[in-house]
Amino acid sequence: MGGGLAMNAAERRGRILEYLRSSDGPLAAAALAQKLSVSRQIIVGDVALLRAGGEEVTATPRGYVLDGPRPGIVRTVACVHSGADMERELTLVVDQGCTVENVIVEHPVYGQITGPLALSSRYDVGEFLRRVRECGAQPLSALTDGVHLHTLRCPDEGGFERARAALDQAGFLVK
Repeated sequence: MGGGLAMNAAERRGRILEYLRSSDGPLAAAALAQKLSVSRQIIVGDVALLRAGGEEVTATPRGYVLDGPRPGIVRTVACVHSGADMERELTLVVDQGCTVENVIVEHPVYGQITGPLALSSRYDVGEFLRRVRECGAQPLSALTDGVHLHTLRCPDEGGFERARAALDQAGFLVK
């Protein structure tokens, strides 16, 4: 009986990878659990095993994504602002057609801390901020007096330049 269970678990992990590869965006553990008729905790464990096996699965605030080549260019911007300006900053970027891949802060004890975001629309930004409010969470930039980096994925150099100019005009870029 143990062999059958292992086979089902391996098949399930294969299906998780298939879903992630064919998805246009993040997939929540709860959605995967429903598709595969298992608990959310089973999915979390399966993803941990996939990662341990070398699969590049990232957990974002909206769900799991499979890392790999994606279209566009990747650039980094250094920003500074208060937590109250987080929505404005993120919206300025996504309105230029760019995705905010992550936020990075330099902690004095832990070194670099990166939080995956994968925000590419106003809807994504709204959902992220809703979760921040619901959890009573502080942004990572609160650890560094508002100073942080964002990795942006933009469709082209023009998109990046528009996003950078919008952030600069708002006074959010570190000089």
